[in-house]
Amino acid sequence: MDTNKKATILAVDDTAVNIDVVKGVLSEEYLVQAALNAATALKIVEKRKPDLILLDIMMPEVDGYEVCRQLKASAETRDIPVIFLTAKSEEEDETMGLSLGAVDYITKPISPPILKERVKNHLLLKKSRDQLAQQNEILEDKVRQRTQQLNDLQDVAMVAMGALAESRDPETGNHIRRTQKYVELLAKKLSETEKYRDYLTPEVISAMAKSAPLHDIGKVGVVDRILLKPGQLTEAEFAEMKRHTIYGYDAIEAAESSLGVADNFLIFAKEIAYSHHEKWDGSGYPEGLRGEDIPLSARIMALADVYDALISERVYKPAFSHEKSLGIILSSKGTHFDPLMVDIFMANAADFREIAETYKDVVSNLSLITKGA
Repeated sequence: MDTNKKATILAVDDTAVNIDVVKGVLSEEYLVQAALNAATALKIVEKRKPDLILLDIMMPEVDGYEVCRQLKASAETRDIPVIFLTAKSEEEDETMGLSLGAVDYITKPISPPILKERVKNHLLLKKSRDQLAQQNEILEDKVRQRTQQLNDLQDVAMVAMGALAESRDPETGNHIRRTQKYVELLAKKLSETEKYRDYLTPEVISAMAKSAPLHDIGKVGVVDRILLKPGQLTEAEFAEMKRHTIYGYDAIEAAESSLGVADNFLIFAKEIAYSHHEKWDGSGYPEGLRGEDIPLSARIMALADVYDALISERVYKPAFSHEKSLGIILSSKGTHFDPLMVDIFMANAADFREIAETYKDVVSNLSLITKGA
């Protein structure tokens, strides 16, 4: 209600004399509109909502009770205060009116001072409710903005932490960006299957994608002579390299403990860091988990990570073509990878290729020099 202009009162009564009485009492302080029947009243309300409605009950065709029902049934009009102003003075009549959502019930003949005070009080209450609703909306908007800022900060922190780990392996380039997009794509496509429709909600998918950059965070714990070794690792060196899954899990577990909450993205981050080298047939590490004992997030990450490794150049291999990489992954269906995951991947291979092209590594002059180009 605009405080700079008079409040609008709609008086609904099939007797013109009663309308005149209301106008005589209230028109000095308020803008009083009138309707002699329910149909007219509802049209007026639809065109321009009044601040308060004075409503007679006994009217032809559609009575006041039904008008009140219709007003309270609509989200557009349910908040307009309705005061029944009627000759029906029985207790059950008043009970009915109040049960329909009216804020007050005044019986005729009208007492001008009482009518004025009741109208004033209910308009003040409405004003207070409107102000409170507006304030709540402002606060909710601020909370939404702050939540978005925190989410954005969280996303940046995850990528930065992942980049810190990848920075020790200069040939990985945009690996964390690509794998994050692969994880998001795989999860979205899996969410369309009956098996994962209920589990892979947009919130869960977002948390998984947010966690993906931390899959190799444990590499910061592996010594350079092993992590950056250009040749084949010895058995002992490979055993140490495999411990990056444990280092990653422990680091994220420590972060989670310091926060004191088990946020979804940290839960997925731990699963992914610890188990993305597990294999469907149980031949992976660190625990040799088999099948669906491997967390879904880690199974998704495993395929995303391997596909990116295949199409990317490494010190120990050239970049494979997209087609060759597809063949390798398909041949590992049911051994390295979840069969359903491979089916989803193959059905959407073109989208994976597009992500790879969009975020492909840019070879710098420095990297060319370090490689002896």
